[in-house]
Amino acid sequence: MGESIRIGIAGYGNLGRGVEAAVAKNRDMQLVGVFTRRNPAELATLHAETSVNTMDDLAAHEDRIDVLILCGGSKEDLPQQGPVMAARFNTVDSFDTHARIPEYFETVDAPARAARKTALISAGWDPGMFSINRVYGEALLPDGDTYTFWGRGLSQGHSDAIRRVPGVAAGVQYTLPSEAAIEQVRNGSRPQLETRQKHTRECFVVLADGADPASVREAIVTMPHYFDQYDTEVHFITADELARDHSAMPHGGMTIRSGNTSDDHAQVIEYGLTLESNPEFTASVLVAYARAVHRLNQQGQFGAVTVFDVPPGLLSPKSAAQLRAELL
Repeated sequence: MGESIRIGIAGYGNLGRGVEAAVAKNRDMQLVGVFTRRNPAELATLHAETSVNTMDDLAAHEDRIDVLILCGGSKEDLPQQGPVMAARFNTVDSFDTHARIPEYFETVDAPARAARKTALISAGWDPGMFSINRVYGEALLPDGDTYTFWGRGLSQGHSDAIRRVPGVAAGVQYTLPSEAAIEQVRNGSRPQLETRQKHTRECFVVLADGADPASVREAIVTMPHYFDQYDTEVHFITADELARDHSAMPHGGMTIRSGNTSDDHAQVIEYGLTLESNPEFTASVLVAYARAVHRLNQQGQFGAVTVFDVPPGLLSPKSAAQLRAELL
């Protein structure tokens, strides 16, 4: 094994904590430290030896970090941080506002190219692993339809979005798939499903003092890209109820390609995930792609990239010869 890949973590919420745990499980990596907007003295990390620094300290660590993993939210943090950090570091992020990915890619690509850095955007499981399996499905079954179902699970991105609504003190959002729709897809009938027929969204919200429930509910259910295309329920609860009933972060889902290879034969491809911890699994994906980003940069591939641009072998700590012998 060569020198360790040196990882930095920008932002230390649930995702940043998951990255800290994931780096510890990869023997070819070492954690340089956590960089946060909070007071470092007040931050309790997973491992006592983890170095905690302010975001302003990043400038002094540019030569010590091979890949910086951005752990901010997609609604406000990453659109600001992504382009700035890509001009200084090789980066990996989990930007997950699907409709804005092409636009975000362009904002990150130019500064990364100019700085000869490599910036992988929108990693995780969706976008990310599900995206790859959608491509596989379409390529292998060109006569077919692709379906993606999420949940039942707590969505980090959507939960972050509702917490930013004025009048919301805290809250979480669950995505619920339609079991009837899933069965239609699995039986090969290739139904044409509207967005609202595939999922519903359920929010549990703690109101800030003096907030108007009706205004908060309206702001949530009409939010573009997040809730406006779904049937959404909003429940107002206490902070104690939120802590008691909604502290776990399970998630999962599946992507299914249903198609025909001939008039006589229907084929179904399904890739699924069952996750006890959404942020920990997402973090594990980000860390694997950090390895790939380090290798791509060493090969001279600069600018923004996505999971579609990364050969699977670059994710693994094993050599190409090992992969051929053990997994092919």
